[in-house]
Amino acid sequence: MPKSLERAQKAIAKKKGTVNALHQYSRDSKRLHRAGVRDERLERIASARKKKDKPYIERTAFFQEALKRNGGQPLSMSAIQDLIQIYVHQYDEELNEVKKARRPGQPAKPKEDLLKMKVASLEKEYQNGFLLPVLDTQDNITVLEKWEGSWSYLTNFKWTRIWPDGKTQPASFPPKGDH
Repeated sequence: MPKSLERAQKAIAKKKGTVNALHQYSRDSKRLHRAGVRDERLERIASARKKKDKPYIERTAFFQEALKRNGGQPLSMSAIQDLIQIYVHQYDEELNEVKKARRPGQPAKPKEDLLKMKVASLEKEYQNGFLLPVLDTQDNITVLEKWEGSWSYLTNFKWTRIWPDGKTQPASFPPKGDH
């Protein structure tokens, strides 16, 4: 990924020839240190961004797969609501298994806590408007079928928020804040 350390090493080697040792406080050693720290910081930021973006990619892949099972045809609102319910409660079975595996009186394991938080956040989002690609227009379905799994392509879809009562509202992507 980041290549500033490699570039700094190459520039120093070009200037001095093969470098076997550098003085601890020399300009070149400080330059290499800064480049290494910069690379580490950029990798850390990139991994945090991927972790944050992963739920939206998984969500889009879930609804893309549902469209493939439907033959690439637009979905009715009741079918979309059913798919949202399936998506929101996808962790329920795994959560029940983890609960059953735990002995009485023991505190919850971190995996159980994590699953509870995922289910709770998905249910809260559904109550406040569930963000998903528009699945009832053929134009958006065609674009969604071509999606290959990249984050940058998600902005090409039309997005909507759907509430449990069937109300819909156009939305922008990426979402700004929690709803």
